[in-house]
This record gives sequence, structure tokens and C-alpha cells, in this order.
Amino acid sequence: MDQDGENHQFLTNGNFLVLTPRFSPNTQEITYLAYYNNEPRVYIFNLLTGEQEMLGSFPGMTFAPRFSPDGSSIIMSYSNNGVTDIYTMNIKNQNVKRITNSPSIDTSPSFSPDGKQIVFNSDRGGTQQLYVMDEKGRGVKRISFGKGRYATPVWSPKGDLISFTKMYKGLFYVGVMKPDGSGERLLAKGYLVEGPTWAPNGRVLMYFKQNRPKNKKTGSVNLYKIDVAGFKELKIITPADASDPAWSPLIP
Repeated sequence: MDQDGENHQFLTNGNFLVLTPRFSPNTQEITYLAYYNNEPRVYIFNLLTGEQEMLGSFPGMTFAPRFSPDGSSIIMSYSNNGVTDIYTMNIKNQNVKRITNSPSIDTSPSFSPDGKQIVFNSDRGGTQQLYVMDEKGRGVKRISFGKGRYATPVWSPKGDLISFTKMYKGLFYVGVMKPDGSGERLLAKGYLVEGPTWAPNGRVLMYFKQNRPKNKKTGSVNLYKIDVAGFKELKIITPADASDPAWSPLIP
């Protein structure tokens, strides 16, 4: 759909569960996770041709694949035998490299715009926090030190901020901080607020929000956007409940 919710169209037919779609840098492809016969698979979908290609099928659990800044590889987390680490996969030859090697849960990786660093969340320190490392998994450094748990970090297109989801005292928040962890600001909060994605200009975030359930019914799930100053929160109208938004790069 357009950024304002217009021109909505379905890309998949709904025969199986599809999660976490992400645009490639050239805007012509989307990578996503799908469950086919209860098996998680990573796909690439070509927006011009409508064709989809399976990159890999994983017997364990795979999470949140994203493109590298140059579009040559996919970064994702993969859980096998109870251990979750971060991997990259070369799109052309499908070679897989393991980036982290830890008994903890390492997930939600996102490259910096220059491809030299990766932000991710991990419970290696005892609670779910944000960390950065170089593209080869070296120099791991914790950057989140506020109260609560942190997840789903995403580097801004300018490289000056990292957005994240925060969980604290029964509420969810979407916020931003600098890559060194300083300057944390919380922009939105609610019963469930999650999955931030950056506009190409780095000035606006989109995310999804679920209202608190009433009478044992599931609350509605909707998309919202807000500027990085924390003003002008706007609900995006979609034909049905919506989650896991991903903003495309600027379209030429």
C-alpha cells in the first residue's frame, strides 16, 4: 500500500501464514518468512513479476529476515536445538554464515546503513537488551541500559538513530536512541506497541498497535505512524487488521 494506506493490494493468497515482510534496497523485492506445512521458510517475492523464490527451508525456527544494505544477502536469526543465533545468507549461492555463537537467544538483527555494523537483541546479560557488533560478529557491545526489556531494533536510514520496542511494567513502547545507547526517547505506548520501521527520510516511524482485549475478545491490530519528535501520531486505515509494517526505500 501507499504510506497513507491508499492503493492497498494483497501479494500472497492467504493459504499459509506470512510474517515480517522487508523491502530490498532496490524496492523491487521483498523477503519474508512463511510457514508452509508448519515448516518455516524464507522467501523472496519479486514485485515486478509477482514471482516468489524460496531461499531456504529451516527445520528449526527462523525469525525476521532482512536484506543487507547492498541487497546481496539476507540476515536473520535461526533457532536450532534450543540455541538461537544470527546468520547471513548469500542470495546468489545461498551460502550461510553464522555471525553469533552464544548459548543465549540472539535475534532481530538489523544492519547499519553502511553495512559495517549490526544491531540486535539478546538475553546474554540475563534480560532482553540491545547490542551492536561489526558485520562479522566481533566487538559485541551492549547499548540499552534503561529499565525494562528491549526488542526489534532497526537502524535508521541516516544511521543516526536506532528504533526499538520496549516492554516495561506491563506496557509496550516504541522509542529511539543513538547507536551508542545515549539519548533514549519513548515516542508511543500502549497495551501492545511493536515492530517499528523507518521512513526513507529518517523522520517518521510506522509500527503496529493492539488495543487491550475487551470481554475476552482479541483487540484490533492497526498501523500507526509518528514523527521522531513524538508528535502527530496517526492511525493508518487498512481493510483488515494489520501488523509488521515495512517502509520501502525511496522509489525512483
